[in-house]
Amino acid sequence: MSLERFPRLASLKTPEAFRAHLSAAGIPLQFEDVVQPAPASPLAAPVERAGLRVGNRFCILPMEGWDGHTDGTPSELTTRRWQHFGASGAKLIWGGEAVAVCYEGRANPNQLVLVDETRPALAALRTALVTEHVNRFGAAAVDDLAIGLQLTHSGRFARPTAHDRPEPLAAYAHPLLDRRFPAGVRVLADDELDALVEAFVRAARHAREIGFAFVDIKHCHGYLLHELLSARTRSGRYGGSLENRTRFLRDTIDAIRAEVPDLGIAVRLSAYDMVPFRKGPLDRGVPDADPQAYPHAFGLLRDDVPDPMGEALAEAREVVRMLCGRGVRWICVTAGSPYYCPHVTRPAAFPPIDGYEPPEDPLHGVARHIDATARLKAEFPGVVFVGSGYTYLQEWLPNVAQFNVRQGLTDLVGLGRMVLAYPELPADVLRGAPLRRKSICRTFSDCTTGPRKGLVSGCYPLDPFYVTHPDAVRLREVKAAQRT
Repeated sequence: MSLERFPRLASLKTPEAFRAHLSAAGIPLQFEDVVQPAPASPLAAPVERAGLRVGNRFCILPMEGWDGHTDGTPSELTTRRWQHFGASGAKLIWGGEAVAVCYEGRANPNQLVLVDETRPALAALRTALVTEHVNRFGAAAVDDLAIGLQLTHSGRFARPTAHDRPEPLAAYAHPLLDRRFPAGVRVLADDELDALVEAFVRAARHAREIGFAFVDIKHCHGYLLHELLSARTRSGRYGGSLENRTRFLRDTIDAIRAEVPDLGIAVRLSAYDMVPFRKGPLDRGVPDADPQAYPHAFGLLRDDVPDPMGEALAEAREVVRMLCGRGVRWICVTAGSPYYCPHVTRPAAFPPIDGYEPPEDPLHGVARHIDATARLKAEFPGVVFVGSGYTYLQEWLPNVAQFNVRQGLTDLVGLGRMVLAYPELPADVLRGAPLRRKSICRTFSDCTTGPRKGLVSGCYPLDPFYVTHPDAVRLREVKAAQRT
């Protein structure tokens, strides 16, 4: 028996071919056959809400960097990446980078940290992005450029001192995920969470003082604040009821509002989840738990209910309603965790070295992302929503994005991995230039495999800089050893 791969999107060269594949596979995606340039394109339309003005509908999503200095400051490689964000043409920079609020909350020893000592370096990083944007698009281009910073604590996935040394700090005991940490997992006490609220507020104050327009209080991808949302089995003030499970988020927003009232607040939210997956036959991903008896998810997707996505979003709706009541009007919708269900979070054709082969055509994952965002947007029209999961669409990304924005299924289209390989894609789409096919991300997942083996962040297959980087040789050796 051999592993059957799903059709390569690059082989679907016409709208008819792409539409036929979607129909045959039962994938509910729609798109427009012709991509319009600015100013006619809906992707070129500005959007303004709650004090933030954004000049088009492209957003750079925050990614976790693995190339900063161990003191939490950016390196030349980090600055190069942020300069690419500035050159992208996207007008909303949703963090650009996941930045830890304390050293023990880092997901890797080279992740950025925002504390007193790192403030000047983070300010210079933002300036580098703005300068590149002005160089490419003119001095007036900054008037509708909104730059935020994602604030995070990695929780059970913290590795602050060495890439191969987990130091997990969890929200609660999890019988499946705890097994992945043989050295043990420590559950944070209520008073430690209280202190972390203060750390987020300090980081938010620093962010405002160095010029960021907003902060994202990260509630996604299995990290600490996302895990708190599913802490049903936790006792005390932060567990059990949804009111308790959202206490950290509420308290953080309220404290930032009180201390930094002119700072925008946004939230990136894993609005739905799946049970953890593991490798099965032929390395395909298979569920590691029975969804009907799994209590450890916020927004669990189950196939045995009449409307799986509708039911999965029930608690997300309550969270969005709470955020609206506190004046939060910018929400980025994502899903799951790349640590235990990566095919849900970032649909890909090829798994990272510690992952599994996709259990479905990745376009199903893309469609779920779009569906969840569309449902929340329909219910909360006063909120600006940023959608995720678009990179796997590859050549068809602009066509699907244009349809979704025109039809009101999302307000902005978020790009993550794609801009590592092809940072100028938004600018090319808006000026009507043909896409550079050789630069389009094919979801090889080397941008994940490399960092998980202690290598720097980057697109090793497609970015000429990283193709010749010394870590590219090490990456090939690591992958070759895995195959033998």
